[in-house]
Amino acid sequence: MSGARQGEFTGRHMLLVTCGFFAVIIGVNVVMAVSAARTWTGLVVANSYVESQLFQEKHDRAEAQAEAGWRYALAYRAGSIVFSAEDRRGGTLALGEVAAFVRRPVGGHEDQTLVLSPTGAGYAAEVALPPGVWDVTVTTGDTPLGPIAFERRVTVP
Repeated sequence: MSGARQGEFTGRHMLLVTCGFFAVIIGVNVVMAVSAARTWTGLVVANSYVESQLFQEKHDRAEAQAEAGWRYALAYRAGSIVFSAEDRRGGTLALGEVAAFVRRPVGGHEDQTLVLSPTGAGYAAEVALPPGVWDVTVTTGDTPLGPIAFERRVTVP
């Protein structure tokens, strides 16, 4: 009776299994935390309290524009962002100043703001976007139903 028999599961084995298990869990958590911290700032809005107070106003404005039959379209074609806004009858809306904020969905890099110029069928700005997914937020000057804020995700092949 001087030692454990061969093949017997001892307390030492259990300690090694438990330590190995927690080492894997901790290692994966560290890798995921470092990866998350390097790839996304976590910033969605500068001041969430202020944005929450403005939410209903923005919602009501968007609802009034939808009830008026306003339709928006956004596309990336041949090196330019193209935005159009039409009324219920298909006429182009006069929007004043139109800007587009173009950003990657994750990462906070390659973000840019473009000023869109009027064209025959809407508004456009030249921009060379690298391939991938982009979020574009178009904002306009004041209209009879308030400024327009339109967001669309586009994919550049």
